[in-house]
This record gives sequence, C-alpha cells and structure tokens, in this order.
Amino acid sequence: MPAVTADTLTLPRLRALPQQGTAWRTAHKVVTGKKSVEGEGFQVRRPFPGMDLSLADPFLLLDHLGAVEYAPGEAKGAPWHPHRGFETVTYIMDGAFEHTDSTGGGGLITDGATQWMTAGSGVMHSELPPDSFVASGGLFHGTQLWVNLPRSLKWTPPRYQDIGSRDVRLLSSVDGGALLRVIAGELDGYRGPGVTHTPISYAHATVNAGARVDVGWPADFNALVYVLSGRGTIGPDARPLEEGQLAVLGAGDALTLRAADTQPAAAGSGWNVLLLGGLPLREPVARYGPFVMNTKAEIIDAVEDFQSGKLIRQVPDELDPGTMPHRTSEDTDLHR
Repeated sequence: MPAVTADTLTLPRLRALPQQGTAWRTAHKVVTGKKSVEGEGFQVRRPFPGMDLSLADPFLLLDHLGAVEYAPGEAKGAPWHPHRGFETVTYIMDGAFEHTDSTGGGGLITDGATQWMTAGSGVMHSELPPDSFVASGGLFHGTQLWVNLPRSLKWTPPRYQDIGSRDVRLLSSVDGGALLRVIAGELDGYRGPGVTHTPISYAHATVNAGARVDVGWPADFNALVYVLSGRGTIGPDARPLEEGQLAVLGAGDALTLRAADTQPAAAGSGWNVLLLGGLPLREPVARYGPFVMNTKAEIIDAVEDFQSGKLIRQVPDELDPGTMPHRTSEDTDLHR
C-alpha cells in the first residue's frame, strides 16, 4: 500500500503558500474510528457517523476496510443490497472487489481504482471479492465513502463511474516529499476524474517521513483528514493524528500536514491520509440503513418500494426483493 505510485520529481507540484498571512485550518475535533462488522462479516473502522453528522456534511459515512491479510477462502464482501438517495465511493488500494449493479454498471475495482455509484432514485448492487482473490487470499485494503445528494437530486437516475488507477490525477508537494492522488474535485487547480453531483474534494496523500504538505482549500468547504496508516500532525499547532483517527478541521483557506520523522513498521516509510471536504448541504437527513432521504415518510416509501420490487428498473434473477438486508448500527437512526 498504496497501489498507485510515481516519481514525485516528475509530477506537477502544489504552489508554495506563505506561512504568514495564510488562514491555516486547525483541528476542531479528533475522532477514533469505531469497529463494526459489515456485509458477510468483514470488519471496518468507521469514524463517522458516530460524531455529529453536521460536522461531516455532505458526507454520511466513511468505512476503512482493512488493511487485512486474508488466508485462502477468508475474503468476504457485501452481497446484493439496495440504496437510494446518495452516492457510494469505493476506493481499493490492495486486493480487489467486483461491483455489479441492477442498471448494468460494474467491473473490477483493484490496485488504486475507484468505483463511484450514484444510487439516486434507487439501485441494487453487490460488492464481492473475485473468486481468484478468495482462492488465493492476500492483502486487502480500501475505503468506502457515502456522499449525500441534495434534495433536488435524490431522484436522479442511477449512474456508475469506473475510475481506473491510471485516471487519477497525480501531484507532488512543493519539495517532492509527498504524492497526492486526486480522485474527485480539485487541489490547487488540478482536477480529479470523479464527476460529482455534490461539490466535494477527495484525495489520498502519501507523505514521506518528516515531509510536509501545504495545500489551499476552499473556504466554503468543510475539511476532514483521515489516517489510513502511519502517523503525523495536522494544523499549525501540530495536532497528533495516527492510523484510524479522523480530524475535523475548523475554518480557513489552507491545510498543513506533516508526517512524523519515524513511522510504524507496518506503515512503511510514509504517512497515508485521506483529504476530504465538501460544500455542506444543510438539509434535513433521514436515514435507515441503505436509504438516505430528507424525511421519515420518504424512508418509509423507500422501504415499501424495495419490498414491492419498485425500487429498481431491473432485478437480477437471484434477488429476492422482499428481503431487507442487514446494515449494522445505523439502521434505526432517523435524523431531522
């Protein structure tokens, strides 16, 4: 980990920011991801929900999958299940997932690829390790991010984006000590390939031990930093941040990160972090497992549509549209 690497000396570089006069964002809150079990029984770390959801708006959920070394026959996934009202973004650094959905979208997600699924008005999909990976076992590591859709786009037609590792926009820090992979939105004017309904930025940075990253950030976006592996500090006050922790940053127009001079053996020589931010929707949120709408009545409609088979346009033969799949501790949360 990570799957996508490059010689940072050959890449475009972020512009240098003045240390004086820049409104650096500081960590307002640090959250440690809670462990839970998903799908067929794979463990995830989840920094949110669990904290005040308004702090992450427009994001709804972040699951950190692994890193785990599967023995042959152990790899698990999430069989057919429904979604409505938001988008799922699955980023795989090690191992592989096969995505299949009821609109015909799908493909293999592996080695730094991203699968972006807009559930919109409703879709069924499955995320399973391919048979070859189940048979061989191996290292698996990825994330899944849920991005909310505004009220005006809850009923948009489902859409699937296959973002290969070769499509990700690669950048370097000013001194070449960090590699940044822009998946969606933009950093310093460099835009990632993901096409978003909700304005967001989403990037994965590998920061060499002792190296620093300074990057401008939209003042009207929120800002979150999640650690995939390693340790470092965030903000001008050098708030410590390590694997499995999420920093919620305050107001400002730039981020500053620094990797620790020494890294845990399991992390290798770099500190790996996700940089997340978006324009808050500030709309009511009602959620029930795989459905995220604006009102409780809309959630009831989604459940009834699923149970009657009206949720989707095409139902694969192996699906039973009358069975509601299991979805962990967030199932009964109905937020106004």
